[in-house]
Amino acid sequence: MGRIVGIDLGTTTSEIAYIKNGKPEIIKNGYSSITPSIVGLDKNYNIIVGTDAKNQMVTAMDRTVVEVKRKMGTNETVVMSGKKFTPVEISTIILKELKRAGEDLLHETIDRPVITVPANFDDAQRQATKEAGEKAGFIVERIMNEPTAAALAFGIDNMETEGKILVYDLGGGTFDVTVLEMIEGSLDVRASRGINKLGGKDFDEIIVSEMLKHLKSEYHLDIENDLGVQDRVKVMGRIKEEAEKVKISLSLK
Repeated sequence: MGRIVGIDLGTTTSEIAYIKNGKPEIIKNGYSSITPSIVGLDKNYNIIVGTDAKNQMVTAMDRTVVEVKRKMGTNETVVMSGKKFTPVEISTIILKELKRAGEDLLHETIDRPVITVPANFDDAQRQATKEAGEKAGFIVERIMNEPTAAALAFGIDNMETEGKILVYDLGGGTFDVTVLEMIEGSLDVRASRGINKLGGKDFDEIIVSEMLKHLKSEYHLDIENDLGVQDRVKVMGRIKEEAEKVKISLSLK
């Protein structure tokens, strides 16, 4: 029986972890513990994933796909350089990258993951996630609710605690909560609910909207109407990038 790993296939970032000396440890992809959930095509139309794809977002938005998790389980497609991809295909590419990172570190085949999903993912969305895992070369052990996984992780480190605990999981694209009851070392998930379209990216969009209003009122620059298509795409890319930085800065206050 091979090693079981945990995978968080997120809206904005994804991670893979394994148990080391009885504790979970995130596997680094290069120098970072997180892999941006972004897929792109480079100038030579080769597939790139993670940080490399994120680095070209501003200059090559037509060759870059982000936030595909919100489309899982639907018939929607995304487009890179005029070619259509399904959400499952994009998620498969991200999962393959996580698999590669894990195997490079552990020097062994990794094929048995537990993949977390938002609490409110329906059957179609869960099946799409499992399908992406299988296409990436995994035998998916389990699809687990994200806040449930977080609640269990807390419970394992606090077995002496008794009572009910509320766990918030506010991610890049989803918001989930779980009520966990702990009695005499026993963990019981009493309720788990969430909103599939509320997360950090929605906060980004609000900040972007405010920035566009400010540019229009203070500098009389209407991005939507005053710029050509190519310039507008580049400027919007920069604005979105700065909006994320503002959100992070405000979150640290």
